[in-house]
Amino acid sequence: MKRDFTEDDLKKAYRKKVIKVHPDKNPAPQATDAFKKVSAAMACLSDATKRRQYDQAGNAEVFE
Repeated sequence: MKRDFTEDDLKKAYRKKVIKVHPDKNPAPQATDAFKKVSAAMACLSDATKRRQYDQAGNAEVFE
C-alpha cells in the first residue's frame, strides 16, 4: 500500500484483508496469527501517533 493513503483507503484494505484471514472464515491453522497481525497493523496505522512512529522507523519492530 502506498504511504499517502486516506482513512477510507485504510478501512477498505483492512476489511478486504480481514475477511480473508478471519479464523471463522479461514480454516487454515495460521489464520488466527494472520488475523492478529492484520488487527495490529490496523491499530498502528489508524492511530496518527503510532503511524508517525512507524513511518519514521520504517518497520513494525517498534510495536512488537
